[in-house]
Amino acid sequence: MLAKQPQSKALHWLGRQLFNTNKPETFLDPLVEQINPMWIQEYTPARVEQVIQDTSDTKTLVLKPAGRWPGFEAGQHVNICVEIDGVRRQRTFSLSSSPILWQETGRINLTIKRLPGGLVTNWIHDHLETGAVIGLGDAFGDFRIPEPVQPVLFIAGGSGITPILSQLETMAAQDYRAPVTLLYFVRTGQDIIAREKLEALTRRYSALTLEIIPTHEGATPRFLNDRDLDSVPGLTARQVYLCGPKGLMDLAGDLLAARGIGENDIHSTFFSAPAADLGDAPLGGEVQFANSDLAASSEGDASLLDIAEASGLNPRHGCRMGICHQCSCRKTSGTVINRLTGKASGPGEETIQLCISIPRGPVSLDL
Repeated sequence: MLAKQPQSKALHWLGRQLFNTNKPETFLDPLVEQINPMWIQEYTPARVEQVIQDTSDTKTLVLKPAGRWPGFEAGQHVNICVEIDGVRRQRTFSLSSSPILWQETGRINLTIKRLPGGLVTNWIHDHLETGAVIGLGDAFGDFRIPEPVQPVLFIAGGSGITPILSQLETMAAQDYRAPVTLLYFVRTGQDIIAREKLEALTRRYSALTLEIIPTHEGATPRFLNDRDLDSVPGLTARQVYLCGPKGLMDLAGDLLAARGIGENDIHSTFFSAPAADLGDAPLGGEVQFANSDLAASSEGDASLLDIAEASGLNPRHGCRMGICHQCSCRKTSGTVINRLTGKASGPGEETIQLCISIPRGPVSLDL
């Protein structure tokens, strides 16, 4: 009689041979989806239980994932999958609720702002309704509450408040005993996301100091400045968390560096991948997809993920920002440039992330 683990491996092998797929458990998904979409095995399904209009361009989805979803930590992201015109689309969003809500009710919140020209965010705002089922990936990210307990400064802009909402609710529930300050920048008072939740937090969480700063209600724009940071007691002893548009994060980084606050005390998360100076060396080259027996040529700063998709391949990916590592792939030869850091890889074998790697000359991949 086969031992349990070898037997499982044997069944998996048999399934692959019979169903021509690396995930035999998903073979019946098309039929199962018609009976109960919450039984699908290809991804973790999550039912939309409520859609809340936060602002004119922001909605919160209250989701109930299938019981097998492993949960998350405050400040993390998650990939969701929706089908638009017959094509499955993945995007990354921050969880805006506390893990305690999920532990107690099995529900999570995603707060999503409509992006001008955004395919998925516009579809969610215009078409996603209560009762629908979407796909949910495992949570990821290191934008987490500091341990051990330390004073914290949050600087958020616009929808950058979403992971910070998750952190603040968790800190309040855990009675996080250190000073916490939030500087929240919004265009106008009509653009405050989760206003009622933030006001409720300030009433019940005495460690929290909240300042909401409209940037475009006066004659001239009002941005983060030295006076804002001077108003934060014990600034140099704080862990600083940044989330918002790139302009705000760059400005905050410069002002904090001028006060001697080092990179180890600054934590940030991005809406889109920041671009480093890639230098003047020519980019692009021939890319060999060894496992697929394909080759493609590229010029300029197209990522290996973009090149693979343009070649008809569909490699696993998630955030497209270098955060989730789902697109990690083995490079067997050639040099790539990391678009986040501007640094070149070695010429030999190593694991790279397709979404942030740009070929510089010929490159071969196990894909």
